[in-house]
Amino acid sequence: MDLIIKNGTVVTAKEMFKADVGVTNGKITDIGSDLKDSNAKVVDAEEKFVLPGAIDAHTHLAMPFGGTISADGYGAGTRAAVCGGVTTVFDYPMQRKGHGIVETVETRRAMAEKEACCDFAFHCCITDLNGGSLLDEFSSAVDYGITSFKCFFVYKKENMMVDDGTFVRILLKAKEVGAITNLHAENPDLIDLRVSQYLKEGKTSPWYHYMSRPEFVAAEADKRAVHWAVNSDAPLYIVHMSDKEGLEAAVKAKMEGAKIFIETCPQYLEFTCDVYKRPDGRNFICSPPMKGQESLDALWTAVKSGAIDTVATDHCPFQQKEKDWGINDFTKVPNGCAGVENLYPYMLGAATDGKISYSRAVELCSTNPARIFGCTEKGSLAVGKDADVVIYDPKKTFTISVKNMHSDYDHTIWEGKTVHGYPVQTYVRGKLVYEDGKYTGTPGEGKFIKCGKAAF
Repeated sequence: MDLIIKNGTVVTAKEMFKADVGVTNGKITDIGSDLKDSNAKVVDAEEKFVLPGAIDAHTHLAMPFGGTISADGYGAGTRAAVCGGVTTVFDYPMQRKGHGIVETVETRRAMAEKEACCDFAFHCCITDLNGGSLLDEFSSAVDYGITSFKCFFVYKKENMMVDDGTFVRILLKAKEVGAITNLHAENPDLIDLRVSQYLKEGKTSPWYHYMSRPEFVAAEADKRAVHWAVNSDAPLYIVHMSDKEGLEAAVKAKMEGAKIFIETCPQYLEFTCDVYKRPDGRNFICSPPMKGQESLDALWTAVKSGAIDTVATDHCPFQQKEKDWGINDFTKVPNGCAGVENLYPYMLGAATDGKISYSRAVELCSTNPARIFGCTEKGSLAVGKDADVVIYDPKKTFTISVKNMHSDYDHTIWEGKTVHGYPVQTYVRGKLVYEDGKYTGTPGEGKFIKCGKAAF
């Protein structure tokens, strides 16, 4: 063995138990009592938890949007990830008219391989079927390792939206090749109607970002998507669920046997739409926006019950000067907030505070995303898996500030949030990449993860 993590409490999606963890050549090779190897480095995890690295299944790194590019590229975004205990990120390359899926992904993969500090995988956003020929590429994309395709019901003006017919064609083709369709669900026509109305009335503060896309605007799209997925008998992964009504429709379909998977994000579990009344409300502008207290409570109920499958971040930060473009007009604010470094500490902190169990946090942030997206070597501490390991101190109190984060952005919506418990070490495939507040790895050592077909 190369590494032995001793005396810690191992946390899996189902149980917690005292054990040592042995690592050889980047893989977990032993889990047991009193492991010994004179050649191994020994790390004492007494009174600490030993967890599988988190998988952030929803990030937008170096993403062109809103007239700029998101503040974190593959280097900064993945550096921040490992400093928060995230050892694999999924990014969303954007396929455009005339371009193929693998072609689109390979461009982004080349960028990531130069900079990534953790392992990385890709979903691919589908914006144009190229006259239908793109559907013929789904099978080769799956062979390449892209087993999830994202659609947008919004961003019509940005040429990212798909209509219902295109969405169903993608659902059916993804089902045929063993892939899953991801969806951003909001109603674009209602958003455009309400935005136009508010601008005419001179209502341009951040509050009207929320008012232009409130609960029912998301709920209609959630329910429409669930309807098409159920009647196509096709798997559907709804990203960043934020509203009670849509959540209830998705959960009902799940309970009736539909292959519906639900993701939410920490920002929808922590903040309500009241943030848009704050002087810095523009900094919270993301889509979908945070909703009312009733939706927040419903999301937490679903997190606790098991109805929500994953928690990811939709990490897409922008610099303050760019957020300030919309200081007098919410429509000019680039949509997106930071989160990748805060995902695991936030959900594990919820466990420390007694809201959920530590096993549930691991299930939501690691085991379930690995299962849903076919990351067979990730997601749990088990013999044969990659040694993506986080050592977590449940007694450490940590207050989040832009000053102690590891991204390239210059502000965070999480400023001042205190979490109880915090990662003190992160290992990616057995290599120490984060320790006690410092990144210790080497950019470019992250590797591309080829996703397999998930068993739905």
